[in-house]
Amino acid sequence: MRLEGGTSLRERRFLKNRRGIDTIIASLMMVVIVVIASVMVFTYATGLFGALLIAPKTATENISLEYASFPSSNSAVNLYVRNTGSTPITLTSYYVKDDSGNQYARTSWSSAPGPFSPTGWANATVLISSACGSSCTSTGTAFTFSQGQVYTVVLVSARNTQFSLSVTR
Repeated sequence: MRLEGGTSLRERRFLKNRRGIDTIIASLMMVVIVVIASVMVFTYATGLFGALLIAPKTATENISLEYASFPSSNSAVNLYVRNTGSTPITLTSYYVKDDSGNQYARTSWSSAPGPFSPTGWANATVLISSACGSSCTSTGTAFTFSQGQVYTVVLVSARNTQFSLSVTR
C-alpha cells in the first residue's frame, strides 16, 4: 500500500523508528558528555591535576643530634649536631628544661654556631646556671646537670624553627 508522497506504510514505520533511535543516541551522548565534564571538575577540585605539576622545592631546616658530652662542669653540655636539612642553619637561642619543668632560656645566643651548611655539623655549647651569667633567664628552681637525669634542649634557628633534643647526663 502506497501512501501520499510515494512512501509505503512500511517505509514510514522504519523512518519513524529511526527518528526514535536518533533521540536515544543524542540523549546518551549528552549523558556521557556531562559525566566526563563532572569527572574533570572533580579532578580539578581535589587537586589531582596539581600532582602532575612539578612541586617547587622548599628549603627545610632539620638537625640531628650525633653526640652530647658534659665537661667537668655541671652547668654545660656540648652538643654535636648535624644539619640534615636542605638549607644552611644559624642557631640564635636555646632553652634547657629538666624533668620537673624548670627551665633556663638564652634568647640572644651570640656565641651560637652557624650558619652551618646541609650535611655539615657544628658544636653547640649550651650553658646554664651561673656559667650562663646574665644572658640566661631562669623559670622555676635553679638546677645543674645531674648524673642520670634527662634534659630537653630546644635549639631555635634564625627562621624560628625549633629543634627539640633529649640529652642524658
